[in-house]
Amino acid sequence: MRVLPSERLTTGSSEGSPLPDNHSEIPPVIRRTEFVAFALAGLLLIAIVTVLYVGRAFFLPVVMAFVVGTMLSPAATFLENHKVPRGLGAALIVIAVTALVAFVIALIASPVMEWSSRLPELGAQLKDKLHVFDRPLALWRELQVMVGGSEGLPSFQMPKFEWVQPTLEFLSPTFTEFLLFFVTLILFIASWRDLRRALIMNFSDHDARLRTLRILNEIEVHLGNYLLTVTLINVGVGVGTGLICAITGMPNAAGLGALAATLNFIPIIGPVAMFAVLVVVGLVAFPTISGGLLAALAFGGLTFLEGHFVTPMIIGRRLALNALAVLLALAFWTWLWGPMGAFLSSPLLIVALILKEHLMPADAPQLPQD
Repeated sequence: MRVLPSERLTTGSSEGSPLPDNHSEIPPVIRRTEFVAFALAGLLLIAIVTVLYVGRAFFLPVVMAFVVGTMLSPAATFLENHKVPRGLGAALIVIAVTALVAFVIALIASPVMEWSSRLPELGAQLKDKLHVFDRPLALWRELQVMVGGSEGLPSFQMPKFEWVQPTLEFLSPTFTEFLLFFVTLILFIASWRDLRRALIMNFSDHDARLRTLRILNEIEVHLGNYLLTVTLINVGVGVGTGLICAITGMPNAAGLGALAATLNFIPIIGPVAMFAVLVVVGLVAFPTISGGLLAALAFGGLTFLEGHFVTPMIIGRRLALNALAVLLALAFWTWLWGPMGAFLSSPLLIVALILKEHLMPADAPQLPQD
């Protein structure tokens, strides 16, 4: 007797009900071609990072010019709309920005040069001020001996300052890099419209052209807004720091304020470095530790308000940046290109987020919600 498929399903069931279907998902299988493609993409990424690291003298000023030029392009467009030729407008903008940067550097350089010439003397003064911690350190060593530990934490020794000059020479770009940056910046701003048009017309498909136009417009708008907003915020931080230093009696309040505004362009690292500078200057300039720490503590409160309330409220509405992404981008670009890489980390992260938003749209397959 022939058994039908439907009868097979009911076989072995006491009540004759059909067996439930098996809905278990088959685990995904990684194909060889997918693995090879992933490995090649990883090797390509490693090669790109290596080239950027080795060719820093070329890529850093060029990328810096492209990013800064994109930020300043709205100003050139504004001048062009007011009958100023774009080439002339680009030169005027670069000259104005250079003059402003030179003014800020002059405010910072004068006290830095004075203090750097007195480093051994200032180091001795700072060491004398920190003798107040000798007693707690001695108590800590006695406690370690009582519990059977070693006599760690030796007496405080001031670090040597022979590293200052080599470090400054390493961080300072060469004249060739400066020249390449300024020439590229002027030419980029002057020819940005032609470059953008050529990039858009390079695609034959209408949708690709439209997508490229939207990406370029959004990058220009967001980077311009980022530069303007961050500059205004950092100027406010610099003015606030100068007022704090003037009220607390710190030496050269204007130079410290300019330094605070400049370092604040570097996320996370800049405010921490400025806090350390204020601590050292305060300990040297004031007879007591409490008086020397007053300006640094007030600056810490100012940067806390700026970092947790002012900046997220203004920039967060325009383009939200994940804190972890900002930290990783800062660490990577600082390792790759130093302080200038730290300055470029946030703009490059903004560009990456814009590209991701347009090239990986929201209607793509998404993971289920938790």
